[in-house]
Parts: sequence; C-alpha cells; structure tokens
Amino acid sequence: MYPQSNDTIFTVIRRLLSNFRAAFLNNQPGTLSVRDNTQLPQVVDSTRNISIQDSTSNSWLRTILVTSLGVTVLVLLARELKWLQRWELRAYDEMMVLRSSQPPDKRILLVTVTDKDLQQQKNALSDETINQLLNKIQSYQPRLIGLHTSLYIKNIQKTNLAAGIPKDNIIVGCVFQGMDKTATEIPPPPNFAEDNIGFNDLIPDNDNVVRRGLLFQTPFSNSKCNTNYSFASRLAIDYLDKQGIQHGFSGNNILSFNQVPIPHLKKKSGGYINLDNEGSHILINYRNPDNIADTVTLTQVLTDKVNPNLIQDRLVIIGTSARSLDRGVLTPYSISEDQSPRVPPLFIHAQMTSQIISTVLDGRPIIWYLPEWLEYLWIGSWSLVGGVLAWYVRRPLLLLLVSGVTVTALVGICYLLIVQAAWVPVVPSGLALVFTAIGVIGYTSYQTELQTKVIILEVEKQREAIEQLNTLLNETTGIQDAPRKQIVASTPAFSTASSSLLSNRYKITRVLAQGGFGCTYLAKDTQRPGSPTCVVKQLMPARRDTRFLQVARRLFDSEAEILELLGKHSQIPELYAFFEEEQEFYLVQQFIPGYPLTEELPPHQDIKDETYVINMLIELLEILAFIHQRQVIHRDIKPGNIIRCNQDNRLVLIDFGAVKLIQPQSKEQTELATVAIGTRGYTPPEQFAGHPRLSSDIYALGMIAIQALTGLNPHELRSHSDTGSPEWREWAQVSDKLAAMLDKMVSYHASERYKSAVEALEAIKSIM
Repeated sequence: MYPQSNDTIFTVIRRLLSNFRAAFLNNQPGTLSVRDNTQLPQVVDSTRNISIQDSTSNSWLRTILVTSLGVTVLVLLARELKWLQRWELRAYDEMMVLRSSQPPDKRILLVTVTDKDLQQQKNALSDETINQLLNKIQSYQPRLIGLHTSLYIKNIQKTNLAAGIPKDNIIVGCVFQGMDKTATEIPPPPNFAEDNIGFNDLIPDNDNVVRRGLLFQTPFSNSKCNTNYSFASRLAIDYLDKQGIQHGFSGNNILSFNQVPIPHLKKKSGGYINLDNEGSHILINYRNPDNIADTVTLTQVLTDKVNPNLIQDRLVIIGTSARSLDRGVLTPYSISEDQSPRVPPLFIHAQMTSQIISTVLDGRPIIWYLPEWLEYLWIGSWSLVGGVLAWYVRRPLLLLLVSGVTVTALVGICYLLIVQAAWVPVVPSGLALVFTAIGVIGYTSYQTELQTKVIILEVEKQREAIEQLNTLLNETTGIQDAPRKQIVASTPAFSTASSSLLSNRYKITRVLAQGGFGCTYLAKDTQRPGSPTCVVKQLMPARRDTRFLQVARRLFDSEAEILELLGKHSQIPELYAFFEEEQEFYLVQQFIPGYPLTEELPPHQDIKDETYVINMLIELLEILAFIHQRQVIHRDIKPGNIIRCNQDNRLVLIDFGAVKLIQPQSKEQTELATVAIGTRGYTPPEQFAGHPRLSSDIYALGMIAIQALTGLNPHELRSHSDTGSPEWREWAQVSDKLAAMLDKMVSYHASERYKSAVEALEAIKSIM
C-alpha cells in the first residue's frame, strides 16, 4: 500500500466530508483481511456472524454521547444566561400567529370609545356621559359590567361616577404605581367596594410585547390602587360566581374553579428564564386580537343602535380604543401583516377574561410548558439526533439537506404542540442539533487527519521494510532455508479435534484452506463471551534467518497497524488481533458470512444489466473513497476479494496488504496468478512495474464492471493496438455515458484515468 504522491494529507482531509458511507465508523478499532501467496480462497459461510466487537458500537456511541452532552450543557448555559430568550420568544410569536383563528367569544361584548366618539364628546368623557352609558347598558340586564381605566384617565372628576346606579355588577379598574416604571398611578373611582376593583396593569416583556397577563399582585404600600386581583381575574371570578361556580385556591396558591386550575407561570417557564416574582401571571392564549368579541361604540349604545340581545346576560367591558388616548401595546400578532401592529389595552384584558372563563366552561387549555428536567431531556434528545445524523451522513450537501429537513420537522412538531397549547423549546433544540452535528463532524475530521498521518508514517516504514526484503531475497547468502516440505512439516498441526489453543485463546474448528506457505482457519475466540467465530490466517515467512525475520516482522507490524485503522469502515472486515508465534505470523479477522462476487458474475451467472453495474460501482467506489482519502491503495481488487454479506446484502472489500511479500513466491505462475501484488487481467501496467497509484484500483473496478457487462474474463479481452486499452464495447449493450466512463477507468495510461475513487464516484452519479 503506497501513498499517492500527487495527493496531500490536507487535500484528502478537505475531501473527507464529501463521502457518506465511505467514512462510516471512523472511531472504531478494525482490520482488513490479508492475503498470502498461496492464493487461498476467501471462505464464506451462511452462519450468522457473531464476531462483532462490543467496542465498535460503544466507541461511536460514546463519541455522539460526549459531543451531545457537551453541546447540550453549553446550550443550556446560554439559555440560563438569557442569550436565547429573545429568539425563543420570537419563535413563540411566529407559531402563535400561524395558528388558525378562533371564533369570537359570544359571552363578551366590548363597548369602545373611539376617536370619533371623543370628538363628539369634545375630547373628554364626563361622569354624566359614562353614567348615561351605564344606565343604558343596565337597562338591558347584563350579567356583569367592567369599566376600564382608559375611560377616566383624562379630564374627568370621577366623583359622580355611577351615582345612583347599582354597583353590585360593576367592576372598575385602577393602575399601580411602579408596575410599569413609566406609568402613573390611577386610583379607582370612589364609592366602589374593594371586591369591585381590579388593577389594569400589563407586564410587557423586554421587547415590549405583551405575552403574559397578571392574575394577582400584592398592592404596593400606600398605593391608592389597593386590590390584589387584576381587572381580568376579577371580571372572570364574578362572572363565574353569578353562574354558581365558586373560586378558591389550591396548593401553591393556584386559582381554581370547581377543581379546574388556572396554573400560573413559574420562575422558569417555557422560553422564560428567571421571571420576576412580582405577581401571579399566565401566558395569554390569544384569540384573534382584532376580533375577540362582538364590539360596538359608545355612540351606537347611546343612540339605541345596539341589539339588546348583544348585552343581555353578557359580560360588557367598556373602555377606549382611541389612539389619541393610548397608542396601544404590542402582542405576538404584531409581527403579522394581517393584524394591527398595536392593540388597545382594553382588548388585552378582554383576552385574559375570555381565557379564564373559556378554560372553566369550555375546557379551553391554558398554555402549558414542560417541567424543567423534561425540557433538558427534550433539548438533549435533539442534540443526539444531530450527532447521529452527522455520524451517518458525511456528505456536506446531503448533511445540510437532511439537517434542514430535521430542523423543519422540529419546528413542525413544536407548532403542532403549540396548537395544543404546549410550548416546548424550539430554538435551543435546533441549536443543539446543529452544533452537535458540527461538533461530531469536526471530531471525526480531526480523527481522520490523525489516522491519515499515522497511516502515512506506517506506509513509510512499510516501504523501507519492503526494500530491505527485496534486497535480502536477492542476496546470495550462506544461510540456506529449510526445504519447502520441512517448512510445511513445521506448521502447527491444528485440527478440529485438537484441544490446543492458538495463542492460548483461539480454538481452531476447521481448516478453511491450506497451501504450501500458510493456512486459513475458522476458529472460536474462547476469551470473549459466547466464543464468537473468527478467521485466523497463518502467514509463513519465506526465510527463517534472523535478518529476514527482523525485516519481515517490521513489515508485518506496520501493515497490521494500517489494516487496523482502515478496518473502521463498516464494509471492510475488522482486525481483532495480530501476533507472532514460533516465527510465524497470524492475523485474526472478522468473519464475513456471505459469498464472493465471483458467484454473481459471468461465467457463473448471466450477463448483468447497466443498473446492476452502476449500483455495484457506486457501492465499491464509496468504500474505495474511504481508502483513497487516507492515501492507501488496495492493489488487488478482483471479484474474489469482494464479498456479498448475507446479513445486509452489502459488498465487503477484503484482502489488503503488502505483508504477503514476507512469503516465498511460487515458481509456477499462470495468467490468473497474483504477481507484483495484483492479479492479471485486473492489474494495470504501472502496478506490474512496481509503481501503483490510486488510479490502479480504479482500473481494477472498471475491469470488474466490464466483466459483468460482457461475460468475458478480463484476460480474454484483446488490447487496442494503438492505445493499449482493452477493447470490449462490441460485447456489451451499454449507454454511451457509462461506456465512456468505463473506458476512462480502464485506460492503459494511468494519467488518463480518474485520479481517485472520489472523482470516479462523482462521475458515475452524474450519469444516473
């Protein structure tokens, strides 16, 4: 395995995120199968593979969990510092606006004083005018009347307000001094009992949007507005009381009506962090702000232009909507172009009153939120989702698309919940998802960079060892090897009946294949739970002298280190162990149940169609992309070194390695024999010359594809007299695009081929 000289580590790393499955399981210990010169066949079985190491799953899971936990903690910290509160409240507003409008509350009638009414009253409402209005409304027998403070905030004496009029069913408002730092205290009209008074104070958030409404508030000392109840809660309590529904207080001072609670907000509620403890308040479950209830004007009532049925047995709330007196307040609906940017405070109190009454009588839900611990779990769960996505989806554009869809799904879920009056964190969850994905990508990229550097160092060691081996093999030394038959005789006589353990651990159950210079065994790992099945490959060195063994040992160790790193891909077998025993080398590998690709291709099966070939190439190129991005060359890709796994039907690439050079070369070479680490028909000219490149693997894949399309073995194809490339098109029915791509893959000259699997993968996907 040699690094591509024209490619750098940093180029490889920059290309990392363009691969999806080829970078899968970057964080796991693994290995690859290693060939010997005897050309032992890869043994397959239909038995279920049980040799998957526990550390594999634990490691990737640990990476995701640690990253997710770290990001979740950081997001929660930012949330605790209120850095996210403004975004959360804006997201809340957007979802509130998207809800379908609810019909007006038919229990309420709003009587508004407009700017036109004020002009007719010479810009001031006298006590006489208000009394005339009250008399008119009382004559229609309303259940309850509420007088908002906006009626008497300007040029009014209030000394004769409601004089001579029954006051039992009239609630008047007042304003505290200090709730709003800019507000002026407005005392209630005289001659009204405390039980008929409620404060009209509103509590806008820092962005001046009114999302909450007060239920109760302890009066300030020396305040003239001396009441504990808000105007809305007083109206709702008296309205329900007249219907025979009494109110009370349950645990934690929660207002309730016949066991129907009206829970108030806590210090941490939904997107709110560290709410002030002044008063008891709830989130306002807004109806349409511009159509909360039937509305008439002062002039219409005074001129008898109102249907008495709109007033009888209803809650009538009287106040001003005149912009000249109050420009209004912002609501979540202020961001909508279809709604008024500002709403008169009168309408906010009507919303609150309607909400309490509707909750008790109709079961309309109060907006609720998750407990604090469950919010943490919710945010952490979406963080995990981001980590899992980043781990399995490595292409940047695909990850961006999948992440976008997932965030959209998150927003959709939160919207569906807000429709059901449940407010769950959307902004922290989305940020946790995105930043965890970024964190996992960064971590895996960093790990890949480290692995690439390690592989390059090991390849350099391997080069030196190979050069020394070649020198030693070509030397005429005084040390003679034992005859070949003696070497074979010295091989440990393992058998299925033997009770001995290889390396005191592996029990040989079957000899899968045997040659003059090594054996492949099926074995049981007796030191792991369940004694899972594994494959043990024995490699016998070509010579037994000390110098040769020292160099062979270095080559074997460096090769195993490379294989262990490459084995982190899910479609490359894992290396469980490698060791030396009695001057022979052993690799313990993952057992892959399945069959070689040879059995799918001609001459064993019929000629394949273009769809089969394209899908096969994509899957194998994705595996090769993982290898090439680490500047490693396989050098012996052929159908016999590709396994179709029985468990998931995926292709698995096996048999890497230059370690076979420690074995003696067979004197008998056929056209299909492996020479110069490669197989005739699948190996390009430059590799036979000892100069493999990344494009050498591309050549081999191209020849496999041509074999599938033509039904001919690669060595049966003739070469073009001018170009030297194989002539195959006359034997296949294939599109021009795919044919042109295959021609480029199997070009005689390496410089004319695709430079790496990534480039070839992009090309084949463009013709789909």
